Amino acid sequence: MRYTEETLLIRAGRSDDPRLLNRVTAAEAEWEFLNFEARRLDKNMVWSGETGSNEAALVILGGRCTVTSDKGTWEGIGRRPNVFSGMPYAVYLPRGTSFTVTALTDGLEFAYGWVPTDEDHPARLITPADSEIEIRGGHNATRQINGIIPPGFDCHRLVVVEVYTPGGNWSSYPPHKHDVHREDEQGNILEADLEEIYYYKIDKPKGYAIQRVYNDDRTIDSAVVAHDNDIVLVPEGYHPVSAAYGYDCYYLNFLAGSAQSLANSDDPAYAWVKETWTGKDPRLPIVTHGMEG
Repeated sequence: MRYTEETLLIRAGRSDDPRLLNRVTAAEAEWEFLNFEARRLDKNMVWSGETGSNEAALVILGGRCTVTSDKGTWEGIGRRPNVFSGMPYAVYLPRGTSFTVTALTDGLEFAYGWVPTDEDHPARLITPADSEIEIRGGHNATRQINGIIPPGFDCHRLVVVEVYTPGGNWSSYPPHKHDVHREDEQGNILEADLEEIYYYKIDKPKGYAIQRVYNDDRTIDSAVVAHDNDIVLVPEGYHPVSAAYGYDCYYLNFLAGSAQSLANSDDPAYAWVKETWTGKDPRLPIVTHGMEG
């Protein structure tokens, strides 16, 4: 595939299914691992699936539900009405799992991502208490990262985090990439080769974010405008984000590739900006564990 503005951005609302917010498969993205969809259900609606030869994660974006599976049942999970109102609940599902999601509230929204695996790992509920908050960057490049399935989680390939960027701020900055697997002499991973999906939410109508995706030789160099429920693909290269002033931006990242890692390399042309950061944006964190009391 020649990655351009038209192929990197997967617009919401393309499906005839009103409950399917957005979706992209590995075949459509023309890469090896990542598949993703986001869905919306109203109270008492049911959605069922089968992981098959994949490991998968369900992330509750808003509302409450019960997840029933042949690997366990998790009742009444979720609390936040939307991603700007609290910390995440999620469920990790191993390969060969049949499951059902039953909505307990109107407006249940969840993301489901899956990747192929030849390993078996235990099913697990991830609660807000399991998600560590990191405030990364500085000044108007400050953002909040909540770990959901971080490096070191008991799984094969998946990494899942959610990121909050206050309006007017930059995120995923300085631009960084993770498209070559590199290790040092001790076997420590310096950079992993990862596919990545950005799934966007904006806190108010009409809001948007701008994301650039580019590589060193500029065979990819595109800027896209992402709105609520849009997906942006990052097959390779650097991928900074800027949130429109006045509109807080959220994105959910699913990653998978050569290692269960977030090791990356900054664009050397912009890495110097880290040395200028002497403070953090006081608007962060946007969501906290205190909201879960």
